[in-house]
Amino acid sequence: MAEATGIPSEAQVEHYLDALWMEKGLSENTLSAYRRDLQQFASWLHAQRGATLRQASHADLLEHLGHRLQAGYSARSTARFVSCARGFYQFQLRESLMSLDPSLDIDSPKLGRPLPKDLSEQDVEKLLAEPDQEDALEYRDRAMLELLYACGLRVSELVGLQMSEINLNQGVVRIFGKGGKERLVPMGEEALAWIRGFLSGARRELLGEKRTEAVFPTRRGNAMTRQAFWYRIKLYATRAGINKVISPHTLRHAFATHLINHGADLRVVQLLLGHSDLTTTQIYTHVARQRMQELHAQHHPRG
Repeated sequence: MAEATGIPSEAQVEHYLDALWMEKGLSENTLSAYRRDLQQFASWLHAQRGATLRQASHADLLEHLGHRLQAGYSARSTARFVSCARGFYQFQLRESLMSLDPSLDIDSPKLGRPLPKDLSEQDVEKLLAEPDQEDALEYRDRAMLELLYACGLRVSELVGLQMSEINLNQGVVRIFGKGGKERLVPMGEEALAWIRGFLSGARRELLGEKRTEAVFPTRRGNAMTRQAFWYRIKLYATRAGINKVISPHTLRHAFATHLINHGADLRVVQLLLGHSDLTTTQIYTHVARQRMQELHAQHHPRG
């Protein structure tokens, strides 16, 4: 069996990578790199320790990092491995397949932080306009896309939204984010109009006689999964001719970037996103600055 050689089963790795793909919308190249990292670590563990991935210790991980350093792996490649291993073991804990996380307190090499994927306001408009208003499922998706972009929600916050957490009179949604932290986010007139239309029409059509507290149900009456919504947003991006890798998180980035481009205060954006640390939000100032430089170079006579 694969596990006996220290190399995890295909299903075990793919289960983890599928979960990662749904949450972050990573490219197939990145997922392939993560797959290689896990297989290489598994092979090293088997050769050096006679152990499997689930039997790895904190010391094993540290020694493998030393092995990578001696083998000449770049800091970026090693940082990717640490991120992959940390995510893998946290996933094993969540699935109750392990009781201890060997990746705790292992630091990644320090790297410059990458900028979020850019999605222009024109691309967002094309994406939002793609769902068919005459189809109940696509009307639901349009309402979800409008709310995602208007509020900068995480995909888990969007699909998990309950009826009691939407206040149509005040035009706000109550979000319970990471760590159970609560925040109130205004929807804006456009998203509010789509939510009102969905709740009074397409949602009733989707549910029929079924009952659920989920704001965005499937035809079966269940809340949508993150994976299902990821596939829906990919479908609309393809139909709209947007040749970029788009995930629900891309719209969250667009929400923040476009707010700052139009002069929003950084601390306000921090509160709306639910970031506990302002430094997490500051990356969007770099995105906005880069965009301004591009526009200057493109349009200024001496750019």
